[in-house]
Amino acid sequence: MKKHCSPTQAFAFLAILFWGTACNGPAEKALPTEKGSESNGLAGDHPKLIKTLGNPRYGNVNCSLQDNAGNLWFGTTQNGLYRYDGHSFRQFVVADGLPSNEVSSLLQDKAGTLWIGTRAGLCRYDGKTFAPVPIPLPNNLPPNTNPYYSDSHGVSSMLQARNGKLWFVTIDGVYVYDGHSFTPFAVDAAANGFLTSNDKAERVFEDRAGNLWFGGRTNDGVYRYDGKSVTHLPLPELFQNGPKPKAHSWGWPQVQDKDGNIWFSNWGGAYRYDGTSFTPFDLPGEIMRIVEDKKGNLWFGGNEFSRYDGKSFTRFTTKERLATPGVWSILEDNTGKLWVGTRETGLYLFDGKTFSTYSDYKPKPATNR
Repeated sequence: MKKHCSPTQAFAFLAILFWGTACNGPAEKALPTEKGSESNGLAGDHPKLIKTLGNPRYGNVNCSLQDNAGNLWFGTTQNGLYRYDGHSFRQFVVADGLPSNEVSSLLQDKAGTLWIGTRAGLCRYDGKTFAPVPIPLPNNLPPNTNPYYSDSHGVSSMLQARNGKLWFVTIDGVYVYDGHSFTPFAVDAAANGFLTSNDKAERVFEDRAGNLWFGGRTNDGVYRYDGKSVTHLPLPELFQNGPKPKAHSWGWPQVQDKDGNIWFSNWGGAYRYDGTSFTPFDLPGEIMRIVEDKKGNLWFGGNEFSRYDGKSFTRFTTKERLATPGVWSILEDNTGKLWVGTRETGLYLFDGKTFSTYSDYKPKPATNR
């Protein structure tokens, strides 16, 4: 059954931050005082992203973006933010103005401003400086019961809608920014848990019709907002044998393909929604990202990396030199090549046949103070 509810002025569903699973290590401790660095990467015949602040197994390249000038941006779990101009990587950390070295989401708005979502909050970059952007919280904010995020105001997902407004999904709720002020996005109590601390959004996606889709790991199903009301859509069983585990009843909204289908993913596989019904795809591993390339192929990133041409899946593994398992971000650049971010803050460039490594670990030398 589909359930409808109208938005109110009250507070809405909270967001569990994307890092809850993307980074299973301890919370961020001491912040570095050194500024980020610029490096051409000494190894190999091309520049490399140099990991200066650690190389944890559960560190990730969480998100990626190509800006209007052609620069590539990569947000990481522990090593801050990197910009690649085609010649060298520039690292930005807390000392450069970031709220945190854990970067989970990136967005460039229509005016060219870069928005950076971090574990410690939101900031924007005008090409010269990073400026913090505090999001005012409502007085009736439900308490955050997750101890990992007790000190977090993280921003896990954001987009600019067709009407120009910015949407931010945070650990403290979902907010809409009109260029002047933030407004909490809310639905009434009939939304079956949106107002509780146990039913939170993590990602937002806008389809070509202007509908906004929300989903997160504590949701049951997904939610669609058409500008007037919110509709809850439960997901079908992902596994054909036996009951569907609770952990696989949710979905992250990912992408709308060339045929108009909307794709969702979770820890057990993916779903294709044609506007009427969901078709489940029982895929191995946890599906973190789905993107569509310029040719219409869909790329799936998770414990494995695979391509779907509309008929069948092709897996790419260590044979193609993807050394680090666990794909967390995928970006097709202006040349049609794919940038793949993985565990251990790994970064690879995929030309359709092989992966070239674009990351290396070189810790900063200890200093006596």
